Amino acid sequence: MGDTHRLYYTDSRLTEFTTHVVTVKPAEGRTAIRLEQTAFYPTSGGQPHDTGWIEDQPVVDVVDGEDGSVWHIVDGSPTLAMGETVAGRIDWPRRFDHMQQHTGQHILSAELARLLGAQTVGFHLGVEAATIDLDRSLVLEDMAVAELAANAVVWDDRPVDVRFVTAEEATRLELRKPSRRSGRLRLVEIAGCDLSACGGTHVARTGSVGVIGVTTSERYKGGTRVGFVCGDRALRVFQSLRHQVRRSVTLLSVGPTELADAVERGQQERQAQRRVVRALRERLASTDAAELVATGQSVGGATVVLATRSGHDAKSLMSIAVRLVRAPGHVVVLVSDTRPVSLVVSRSADVDLDANAVIGEVTARWDARGGGRRDLAQAGGLDADPSEVLATAGTLVTESLAR
Repeated sequence: MGDTHRLYYTDSRLTEFTTHVVTVKPAEGRTAIRLEQTAFYPTSGGQPHDTGWIEDQPVVDVVDGEDGSVWHIVDGSPTLAMGETVAGRIDWPRRFDHMQQHTGQHILSAELARLLGAQTVGFHLGVEAATIDLDRSLVLEDMAVAELAANAVVWDDRPVDVRFVTAEEATRLELRKPSRRSGRLRLVEIAGCDLSACGGTHVARTGSVGVIGVTTSERYKGGTRVGFVCGDRALRVFQSLRHQVRRSVTLLSVGPTELADAVERGQQERQAQRRVVRALRERLASTDAAELVATGQSVGGATVVLATRSGHDAKSLMSIAVRLVRAPGHVVVLVSDTRPVSLVVSRSADVDLDANAVIGEVTARWDARGGGRRDLAQAGGLDADPSEVLATAGTLVTESLAR
């Protein structure tokens, strides 16, 4: 069938073209169309496909064929015929966004290699952000110098040129990364910055990238995965951060430069309050345990305490239960007084009762979560009336002890 002539190879800004339909075939409920020539970029090299229209049919995917052809996927049944002359139109905002990000990646990768010796081994262009995978470990602070140098290239508004060479000719050129491809290679050159074999779409001058911003850095497969944004994406990230900073400084009544200190103070105060709350809960648990001792009823040789407690979560209910079962011959069933209900079942070491089995039956009834050991188990998220949960668990305990 031969290669599809790819118009974007020589003109990434081309958005409208006319051509002939070569093949039309069904494709899993959609229609695949092969054109004589195309400006649509297929997914490859970490860059997503273009979208747009062939006549009035939206192009939802563009796929590389194994024989060098390009297939355009449209929804629904075919409305075009082989040999028909058709007009194609690219979704320009999506295309330009990809051009900004991909060109920015070349610049940033080149500066990371030049200044930090970090080689790019992977690239992915997503809907919201793009990532570069590096072959060595770096932290965000390390990249500031490369980020600044990359933006200097952008602001210098250097030309971005495309040329074609043979694989043999490429071996004599200083490519940032040697190409494994054979035959004719497409090279993208950013003056004084980068020379790489690449089939993607790029801006004509670096100034169109706008700005390159590194957003994240994390360890990945022994190296580093770097997140970055360019152009319009960088502007949207800035706008979002500005909104969040504005909200934060208003809530904390501080200026932007004081925000980090205010957050740190808030964390310290919160930790101090948590310590106070823990201490108060311990005192409350001790008081509640002392009050509950007198409420126990004798069942099957054990003293059973059944109670609903206000102001307690599962953790503090367990604290009360543990205090009560320190004395021999005790079984404790405690529930919180609000929905969703928390439940704790515990027993002394000398009592023959499987607390976990009781919890299992209760959670099965209300489709909740729970578990634990034979001597101490708990459940949470019980969407039921607290008194009903307490009565159900109490009955199960009584029946088990009476056997």
